[in-house]
Amino acid sequence: MDVAQAKALISSGDKLETIPKSIWKQLLTPEQYDILWKSGTERPFTGDLLKEKRKGVFVTSGCQLPVFSSTHKFKSGTGWPSFWEVFDRDNVVLEDDYSWYGVKRIEVKSKCGEHLGHVFEDGPKPTGLRYCINSAALKFIPDEP
Repeated sequence: MDVAQAKALISSGDKLETIPKSIWKQLLTPEQYDILWKSGTERPFTGDLLKEKRKGVFVTSGCQLPVFSSTHKFKSGTGWPSFWEVFDRDNVVLEDDYSWYGVKRIEVKSKCGEHLGHVFEDGPKPTGLRYCINSAALKFIPDEP
């Protein structure tokens, strides 16, 4: 597979899991690749989308899957964009994560395998959830350009 073929798959939204990591390295910035495919975390209060307040949808940086809406975004004070609900449950996968000193956390991934962040049970009503997501894992698509 080459970059052009991968871009065609991304545009179609089909068979995204077949895109090899070597192609993702060419399509993403080093920071995006580290976060999405090596489960990295950006430093708090450094992400471009932390203060984004326009109406729109957040898609994943790689596979371009819609995962969060600005309607569900809130200011958590933690240093990462936070949401109390996902936009499209079919595009989000939650998995147990014990990588942080053996402590159980819930990892938030896209259905194509991208690491987005984690979800915690200290968010606002109505869900009580806080999806803590790396800015570099997302791209914002405004309702009005």
